[in-house]
Amino acid sequence: MTPVPTPVLEISADQARRIALRAQGLLGAPDRRGGVTGVLRHLGAVQLDTISVLARSHELVPYARLGALGRHTVDEAYWSGGRSFEYWSHAACILPMREWPHFAFRRRAYRSRPQWNHPLPDGTYETVIRKLRTEGPLTATELGGAKNGGEWWDWSASKVAVERALMYGEVVCTERRGWKRVYDLAERAIPGAVLNDDLDDAECLRRLVSQAGSALGVGTRADIADYHRLRAEQFDAVVAESGLVPVSVRGWQKPAWAAPEALESEPRGRHRTTLLSPFDSLIWERARTERVFGFTHRLEAYVPRLKRVHGYFAMPLLAGGRLRGRVDPARDGSTLVARQVSLEDRKAVEPMARALVEAASWVGCTDVRLEKVQAPELREPLQAEITRALA
Repeated sequence: MTPVPTPVLEISADQARRIALRAQGLLGAPDRRGGVTGVLRHLGAVQLDTISVLARSHELVPYARLGALGRHTVDEAYWSGGRSFEYWSHAACILPMREWPHFAFRRRAYRSRPQWNHPLPDGTYETVIRKLRTEGPLTATELGGAKNGGEWWDWSASKVAVERALMYGEVVCTERRGWKRVYDLAERAIPGAVLNDDLDDAECLRRLVSQAGSALGVGTRADIADYHRLRAEQFDAVVAESGLVPVSVRGWQKPAWAAPEALESEPRGRHRTTLLSPFDSLIWERARTERVFGFTHRLEAYVPRLKRVHGYFAMPLLAGGRLRGRVDPARDGSTLVARQVSLEDRKAVEPMARALVEAASWVGCTDVRLEKVQAPELREPLQAEITRALA
């Protein structure tokens, strides 16, 4: 690790928490004029995931910030008009189109890999590129089939080829259709000015560190590097030129950096009361979530059912700028089902009811059904608040 510069400012842990909330669009008036596109630009990355309970995670992220928008509005904002593309950032993420140049370092790294786990028959890669060139945007199925007929990871040769082309940057995904990637040639789908903005590795990393710092507001080396899954040494190499300001946060054991704009004014305004996807960038990094909010959260979708503590897709409750509980939701027709609810204390009852009713509106549900509440004495008050909120 390179020497850490002397902090220019000390801030409290409470200030850091509020700075993080404001930077993530969850403190202060929501930017409704910018809409979903504005949320994406502001966050810089919205994670995709196959799990769909109330809705897919990339839909839940703008719902949490802007309220009930509707799936069509979200899909239009993400996938129409050449506004965004999908690539490997924190994970598979939707990224603003302006960030295409920033990932040139990763595309070059993929191209330089000496070997791949999936060998390709001669000519397969070239055949896929030629088919896209002549027929236009296609899914893996349309390119010849995504699977060989075995397990889910048993990709066909054409699927391996097009995914390799995606990582190389010769092909780009600018749309999901029925959750299938739609591939197109980068030269056709990426605006020329963006496509030809050829940055060296150092500039790519500098811009990504700067963007991640702005999206987080304040963070440690690990926090900021993890936002786009950079290595610690990549962060070290560019942080001095990134524009981020070294700060110390009382109670944090490690040095931190803040975006200059995050320090210009005290974070104030209305706190959003909402449920958060486990893949929301406010909480996607577990160690940071524990440090900032004192809240331990684990996605249990891949935990055996009998070993789950909070449920398959437990969504944390954000209220008053703090994480106050969680709920494992489901849908049953026009009813949002709160399969399992846990609350910090009685003060979290009313916010949880309000968040559940709003989440129901996100997905067109008109009722909320309460099932298990981990503190049985809070079940009746929570049901009463839900009934009041629905009235």
